[in-house]
Amino acid sequence: MAEKRKKIVILGAGESGAGAAVLARVKGMDTFVSDAGSIKEKYRQLLQRYDIPYEEGGHTEQRVLQADEVVKSPGIPTDAPLVKKLREQGTPVISEIELAGRYTDAKMVCITGSNGKTTTTSLIYHIFRSAGLNVGLAGNIGRSLALQVATEKHDYYVIELSSFQLDNMYSFRANIAVLMNITPDHLDRYGHCMQNYVNAKFRITQNQTEEDAFVYWNDDPIIRRELQRHGLKARLYPFAAVKEEGAIAYVEDGEVEITQPIAFNMEQEELALRGTHNLYNSLAAGISANVAGIRKEYIRKALADFKGVEHRLEPVCKVRGVSFVNDSKATNVNSCWYALQSMTTPTVLILGGKDKGNDYREIEQLVREKCVALVYLGLHNEKLHQFFDPMGLPVADVQTGMEEAVRAAYRLAKPGDTVLLSPCCASFDLFKSYEDRGDQFKRYVRAL
Repeated sequence: MAEKRKKIVILGAGESGAGAAVLARVKGMDTFVSDAGSIKEKYRQLLQRYDIPYEEGGHTEQRVLQADEVVKSPGIPTDAPLVKKLREQGTPVISEIELAGRYTDAKMVCITGSNGKTTTTSLIYHIFRSAGLNVGLAGNIGRSLALQVATEKHDYYVIELSSFQLDNMYSFRANIAVLMNITPDHLDRYGHCMQNYVNAKFRITQNQTEEDAFVYWNDDPIIRRELQRHGLKARLYPFAAVKEEGAIAYVEDGEVEITQPIAFNMEQEELALRGTHNLYNSLAAGISANVAGIRKEYIRKALADFKGVEHRLEPVCKVRGVSFVNDSKATNVNSCWYALQSMTTPTVLILGGKDKGNDYREIEQLVREKCVALVYLGLHNEKLHQFFDPMGLPVADVQTGMEEAVRAAYRLAKPGDTVLLSPCCASFDLFKSYEDRGDQFKRYVRAL
């Protein structure tokens, strides 16, 4: 008698869902995709190419509940009614990354953190590629790991992981795990409980062995506390801005020093990325490449010629003496803190959007020190008014969109000032994504 084919249902048909569906199909599973919204044309075509049945505009509950296993897209909350029903009946609910990990023996370099993960992921990938390694880039940064495992073969994958992706990973193992920092973010998805969010981030270390590496920021109080609780097996590689107890990577006398596993150094001035937060990104990337055995000259060259990440402190242009910087990727308060910290000129800050339970006290001092005006960009700016108006700075309130926000900021700026888009918030009130928000900012700035 023929063996019964495993029934797998994919919830959500975006980048991760469509990729998971292709991998499941290629591996001979009975695959069905269900999306509550409408499926983008490129993903619809991908599903059709692999002859994968799908539905959109709603879930056929009975069919979903009959699955042997369900792959949930990271955007679907764990407390969604259908997901709760699946759990109640004991159906395993996993992530696309968990599924992909079962079908590859490639080495996994995984990066998470509240801030800096996209830049660090891109930088690690740049170093590995520049060194001639066969490496894929995947995860939260834009390309499905499962699709690459199904259709390509790499020796390494460099993967950016959000807390949502980590939530449904169980057996997956990171050979090199990088945790940049942990600050409050997405608390609306974690029952407004910081420890739930912290636990999600620390899942990146689960299943690591003595052969693996854990790279982390030495001065993060939450990471230090959790390390004592978790008793990790992996080798520890902490980094810091300056030489201090425990840190194996730091800057001393203008030199970037990495002491383990192989001694490495280069002039800090040669780093392509500027600012304290980017020093952390460069240290984490340098350690990861060092652990992977990449030769020093490749690491040095790649750290020096990296071009940076779009929408992350991205210089746009100068208009009549006013500089414009696109930091649309700053979707939380801590990310905005790093952006403001790097500002060296009087700043007009554009902030606002879909608030995720933000506490603006973290940037209060920097706003007082660096900002000459504020532009609130969002459908609901009451919280911003309440917090920032008492500072007495000139304020513009914009609820229509980016064009008006750019014009308002330009009016408030003087020659020599910088207009910084660093919103602290998600983009979904007025924009399709943070990329859409950043692209619109650049378009309207260039049209001034």
